[in-house]
Amino acid sequence: MERVFDDAKAMGEALRERFEAQAKEAIAARGRYVVALTGGSAAGTLYPALVSARVEWTKVHVFFGDERLVPATHADSNLRAASEAWLSKVSGVQVHAVKTELGAEGAAAAMEAELAPLLPLDAVHLGMGPDGHVASLFPGHALLKERAKKVAGLSDSPKPPPARVTLTLPVLAEARELLFLVQGAAKAEVVKAALEDPACPLPAALAHRGARSSVWFLDRAAAGSLSSRERVPRRGG
Repeated sequence: MERVFDDAKAMGEALRERFEAQAKEAIAARGRYVVALTGGSAAGTLYPALVSARVEWTKVHVFFGDERLVPATHADSNLRAASEAWLSKVSGVQVHAVKTELGAEGAAAAMEAELAPLLPLDAVHLGMGPDGHVASLFPGHALLKERAKKVAGLSDSPKPPPARVTLTLPVLAEARELLFLVQGAAKAEVVKAALEDPACPLPAALAHRGARSSVWFLDRAAAGSLSSRERVPRRGG
């Protein structure tokens, strides 16, 4: 499903509404809401809307879909970005920060150990780069073939910084829902390929096609190249 918005404010309000509904349903059913966040532009433009969400924050578990191996105070830290925009402004959220001091492999193993008892994730927020990458899963990278690990470390990211931790495609496929948060004309052709080309090999397309459910939150610029023909169906869709 694709939802197209005129501006970031409208997109943020829709994200807040979906977050509230998902959290209410998950907490009623399982006593917790487990979500993985993205960084990048979503943190700065969309996450402020979540500050006013009506949620039982003490029953919310937050992980990160990926993290750069930098200190939490660094400008490249996804934890810092999400905290400044949202998490530091609400009380009681159980934030599972990536232990970046352990190195890529150690941090990935530690994150997987924390995540495993809480799987499947209720929701995963995914930004998308102009190259079609999601989390720290990059086009043509060996991690696209990873099937055993839920969380993996990498030291050769084509986008700096090179050392990172990321969720893998199998754990994305298990999640109850993927939410793609995409803005800007520079991503329009990749959005079109991911949604309309059933053979598209880009990470965003692989995640979308393998998802139990996926929703694309797009601004008009990002949606500008979409045609009116039927979208690529999700698994089971």
